[in-house]
Amino acid sequence: MARVTVEDCVLKIPNRFDLVLMAAQRARDISSGASLTIDRDDDKNPVVALREIADETVPLASLEEALVKGHQKLAEIDEADEEIIELMAGEEEWLKAGVAPQAPAAAVGSDEESTFGIGVADDEAEEEAEEDEDGRGDLEIGSTEDNI
Repeated sequence: MARVTVEDCVLKIPNRFDLVLMAAQRARDISSGASLTIDRDDDKNPVVALREIADETVPLASLEEALVKGHQKLAEIDEADEEIIELMAGEEEWLKAGVAPQAPAAAVGSDEESTFGIGVADDEAEEEAEEDEDGRGDLEIGSTEDNI
């Protein structure tokens, strides 16, 4: 690579890191079949790319845009995620209106009960009912007031 070519390019693109990225992008474009804007003169693709940048025969804005698009990644949203987002938006409206959303009914012994604590109130009510049936009420096991 000729030193003169790099020094000419630095005048057009002052940041050397940007220069490397843009020249590499142009060299990839040339390798994939893009038309040359200057004569090749038995030079390899990176040297041709640098010469094109130095001579300003290739638009730098479109080269930079192609570079950015090549590094972007799109996150795909599943349809199920969209439904969840819609439901969450509905909950925000309920909270603004002051209405508490109803908890979904969970199956007995499911993971949802332990995770979300849905069945906690039901378990406490059942324990109180069992204590009242025994007649022991609030007495603790091993207490001195236990007559059984």
